[in-house]
Amino acid sequence: MKIERLFDILPYQLDHHPLKDALSGKENGKWVSYSTEEVIAEANAISLGLLALGIKPGDKIATIANNRPEWNFTDIGILQLGAIHVPIYPTITDEDYTYILNHAEVKIIFISSQELFDRISKIAENISSVEHIFTYNTVKGAKHWSEVKKAGESGQLATVKDLMKQVKSEDLATIIYTSGTTGFPKGVMLSHRNVVSNVAASEPRVPCSPGERSLSFLPLCHIYERMLTYLMMYRSISIYYAESMETIGDNLKEVKPHVFSSVPRLLEKVYDKIVSKGHELTGVKKSLFFWALNLGLRYELNGANGWWYEAQLKLANKIIFSKWREALGGNVKAIVSGAAALQPRLARVFWSAQIPVLEGYGLTETSPVISVNYLKTMQVEFGSVGPILDGVAVKIAADGEILCKGPNVMMGYYKRQELTDEVIDQEGWFHTGDIGMFTAQGNLKITDRKKEIFKTSGGKYIAPQVMENKFKESLLIEQLMVCGEGKNFPTALITPSWDNLKFWCEHHGLSYTTDAEMLKHPKVIEKFQHEVDHFNEGFGQWEKIKKFALLPVTWAVDSGELTAKMSLKRKYILDKFRAEYEKLYAE
Repeated sequence: MKIERLFDILPYQLDHHPLKDALSGKENGKWVSYSTEEVIAEANAISLGLLALGIKPGDKIATIANNRPEWNFTDIGILQLGAIHVPIYPTITDEDYTYILNHAEVKIIFISSQELFDRISKIAENISSVEHIFTYNTVKGAKHWSEVKKAGESGQLATVKDLMKQVKSEDLATIIYTSGTTGFPKGVMLSHRNVVSNVAASEPRVPCSPGERSLSFLPLCHIYERMLTYLMMYRSISIYYAESMETIGDNLKEVKPHVFSSVPRLLEKVYDKIVSKGHELTGVKKSLFFWALNLGLRYELNGANGWWYEAQLKLANKIIFSKWREALGGNVKAIVSGAAALQPRLARVFWSAQIPVLEGYGLTETSPVISVNYLKTMQVEFGSVGPILDGVAVKIAADGEILCKGPNVMMGYYKRQELTDEVIDQEGWFHTGDIGMFTAQGNLKITDRKKEIFKTSGGKYIAPQVMENKFKESLLIEQLMVCGEGKNFPTALITPSWDNLKFWCEHHGLSYTTDAEMLKHPKVIEKFQHEVDHFNEGFGQWEKIKKFALLPVTWAVDSGELTAKMSLKRKYILDKFRAEYEKLYAE
């Protein structure tokens, strides 16, 4: 069976390797699984219900929900009709919700919770296209999603089959509104062919076998996790949805997955937590922990460090790193990392612990994967995002920008032809906005975002992402943003890692009061200065952070400083902390 449309993937799974637990989620504290046949049946029921509600090919339907099997039922049910799925982040502003629902002319909205229903129902009152809102959870005053299935009970499945036959691979499947860092979000139009081509090209790099398990916790409304979900379905790998970001640790132990995807920020938090626990150890146990950790940080592939190093690493894996693997469920063959740059030291230490982290690269506009490392270790190169996918072409422009061409490149931005023309040139090359290069091994390496590179008043270029990744190696630095465009030297806004700062204070005789007060303590300021000085050593004189501001806050998606992918919203942060920034240059 040939896969041409996204809804062809489940029948392919049914024909080749059907699963008893194709999709699983937790309900009332217990895992509830759906077989391949049941997932198909649920999707068909959604299709019939949507038809009964008057949905036609080309109509837009939105989902605003956490990861759950019902999301997939709805997704496939929409696509089978030739309708367009508009998945939306549950964490954006009311202003963005209003814009997206209006701009996409959404007719039906599926929502998860009471809180979201209360917000969206008020917004939808002023949006003429919205006809129905359904909720996955039982919500007072709302129509439950089961009513959609009930509406279609008298429908004929043959009608759905006829509509499925009319859907072509080049037809629009989904509009994904990118969160962006400024202005209103842009609607990225992806066809069935865009995403299916990415699934097919990524499939050879999946290190798992049919029947194994994956854990999903990154938002399905982002194309990164969504494409990987289609890929798991195509490969007949069971998908389990974590209850929340807070329960990932418990869910890993319950599901014992063979693969899961992450973003670097989460891996940084995992690493920092491991190191913090190491500091709490005493005596021989503490010495062994940091002996193993320091071994891991020097790790090179393919035995490049020699037999004595490998002998020591074998012992470290037995007595220390085995506990790391157990914490991840004990079965992990690989973690896929994307959406931002991964610190090479993290890749090294996880690989040394027999937990391969496969870093990849792509954008929503490229469906999303352009390149990714995979488990043939001769192809893996720390600090790179791996070789280009088969069927995808990449070239580096004269100014260093990465250009991409292939079946994965989007149809364009919805209702924004002028913006489409800005990023896709007349020869069909998509301009990514990222700066990169090819390594000697032929792997792609990202060095920075084109729009984020800035000049000092002395005409020197500063690449902030490279610097930020390095400075965040400090256990005391949670987030850091390099600033200084047009100024005579670079500075930084820093948010501390509060748990690690409290631990440091306790072990240096400081009585911890409040976050804000501790950041004014001379010893704390001196410690952060020491950290900044240490990491400054790896940069040129013009790049060194001369001054910094310690902020008594935590940057987050909900408070607006981070995008849903946990990238910095630089303009927003600079505007919000303008006073602190200007003070750095006041003298």
